[in-house]
Amino acid sequence: MNNIKPFKPTTYLYLFLIVELLNACNSDARLFKTAIENFELGEYEWAIRDVKPLANRNYRSVETNYLVAESYRLSNRIQFAGPYYLIAKEKANEDPLLSLHLAYSAKANGKYAETKKYLQEFIASKPSSREYAIKAEIELENLSSVEEYTKNPSPVKIQGLIGNTKQAEFGPIKNGEELILTSSKKPLIYKNNGLPYLGLYKARLKSPTEIEQLEVFSSNLLDDNANEGTPAFSKDGKTMVFARGNSGKSKDPSPDVDLYISSLRDGIWSVPERLPISDSLGWDGSPSFSRDGKSLYFSSNRRGGKGGLDLYRAPMDNSGRFGKPINLGSSINTRGNELFPYVSEDGKLFFSSDGHPSLGGLDIFVATRRDEEIQVEHLGVPMNSSGDDFGLFLSDTNQGYFSSNRTGGKGDDDIYFFQSSNSEDRWWSNETTIAESSEPVKVALYHLRTQILNSRNKPIANAKVGIKRNGEIEPVLYSDAKGFLPIIDLNPADQISFNASKEKFLTKRSEFLLDGKEIPKQLLKKELTDTTFDHKITLGIAEIGEELGAMFGVNPIYYDLDKAVIRPDAALELDKIVQVLQDNPEISIELGSHTDSRASASYNLKLSQRRADSAVKYIIDHGISANRIKAKGYGESQLINGCTDGVDCSEEAHQENRRTEFKITDLND
Repeated sequence: MNNIKPFKPTTYLYLFLIVELLNACNSDARLFKTAIENFELGEYEWAIRDVKPLANRNYRSVETNYLVAESYRLSNRIQFAGPYYLIAKEKANEDPLLSLHLAYSAKANGKYAETKKYLQEFIASKPSSREYAIKAEIELENLSSVEEYTKNPSPVKIQGLIGNTKQAEFGPIKNGEELILTSSKKPLIYKNNGLPYLGLYKARLKSPTEIEQLEVFSSNLLDDNANEGTPAFSKDGKTMVFARGNSGKSKDPSPDVDLYISSLRDGIWSVPERLPISDSLGWDGSPSFSRDGKSLYFSSNRRGGKGGLDLYRAPMDNSGRFGKPINLGSSINTRGNELFPYVSEDGKLFFSSDGHPSLGGLDIFVATRRDEEIQVEHLGVPMNSSGDDFGLFLSDTNQGYFSSNRTGGKGDDDIYFFQSSNSEDRWWSNETTIAESSEPVKVALYHLRTQILNSRNKPIANAKVGIKRNGEIEPVLYSDAKGFLPIIDLNPADQISFNASKEKFLTKRSEFLLDGKEIPKQLLKKELTDTTFDHKITLGIAEIGEELGAMFGVNPIYYDLDKAVIRPDAALELDKIVQVLQDNPEISIELGSHTDSRASASYNLKLSQRRADSAVKYIIDHGISANRIKAKGYGESQLINGCTDGVDCSEEAHQENRRTEFKITDLND
């Protein structure tokens, strides 16, 4: 008789469920992998589409929720990121910036009490990045101003434009009876945010608050596979500058945006050409001409700025050529982002910023000059909201248009009409113009020139140098034939860390801080001051008997009288030794310890050995192998001053002898 037992129906069901579970797991794993690939390509909407269902069913919950939140943040939709950041935080995600991201998300939703809580939490965590710590402190300080904005609404009425759609419409410019604007209406989808690519469109105004159907502004200016927008027109209307980029050809979706110029000839706009003032490595956008047509204002994140996106002014000569762009300075530019400059007929400079005290994301400000000082004024509520408010255009002294993604709109970004209830005057300051003032804004740009040298002050070519800026890793650099690295453009309060290495040389770390080296504003003599700092890194060759002190900036460590305990000041130096040994695994070292001359020679020999053993233990406890470190006590046999037995010396002089020093004892292949 066959001894194989027949399957029961419950067995079939059990196996079916197992197979389905395995298939589901494999499917989720594939979906998660695809989401990560999309995220790394900057295709954030596609990443959200794939990973949000995984987060909702708790698949790898820490990672999936964090990925959804980061995708929203990096596609300029941080207002939706908060719940996902919070889940990631509760499940012990290790991103040190989580509390800061939660603060910005809360602020974008107008939740200022939560914003304050998360900012305080982030600051209390003592973040390693100085730049982010400063940003958080500024945001916390700004919150008091934000509360004041909401208490005193401006005398202005706003109305959503009839003709806004579910897509994005922003950056309006009134030209006769038409409104020229930017809209996401192209056939292809931009995978960063899931909306169609942006283009330039026009529509006839049926009234100040209603437009007819949008039409393509010019077929010569339309590229289906790129974002285009925010046009600026010269005073005679025959020259236009606009932004184009985000073609999807770059893995990073933000840098490849440049300024383009087109001319009106016989009623047709010419094929646009890239403006030479654009930075090929940066984002350049939201251009605007000055009222006299002699300057072009725009926003850029090029190196040398104050942080984030800054406003720049490029002068124009009579032939239409643009000069070197000049940063508008720290009165206007902040560590945050400044965009959408607009110069009114009377020369006021309007712009949007999230670095000045704002209600949420970008708010609209106006800059004027008062007693030779630049004053920046918030346009208040209801012009500003907890969303992004930007792209102001004045069609008259007290009315015009602006853009916002505030709650209650039709789509992603919408256009709003505004009019002051006081028809005889504006609600903002009437101070002196800033944009056309005869007194230029004086700014300084800072750069860092780094050279790699050997101990004989000769250049080292092709040295590999890792770079960190404010704790963030940057691309590796290599020194040229003269030992120089490419020049680094500096931002305010930059902290640059170097890790230089070269075969046959000891790897060395070095640091440069801009803080405290900036030129005081009152000492600037020219409109633009370029300052370059020189920073030298000397690499030593590993040789037996070589002292590590001068080579790595490590001081001897010192001890209290008759003690072998590692003091806090000594721990700082031993931490440097740990780093040296981690960076240079081929070397072994001796820790040579000494005493002063007091007590007997035999006692001091034992005391010095205890000191050496104590220092070695500290290093081993911090992860260095014991076979790379030797403890050697020399007692009082190597005094470095004349404080021998019978000589009356001060305590400070005796302290010099109670020390441990460091030297190389072996080179491991």
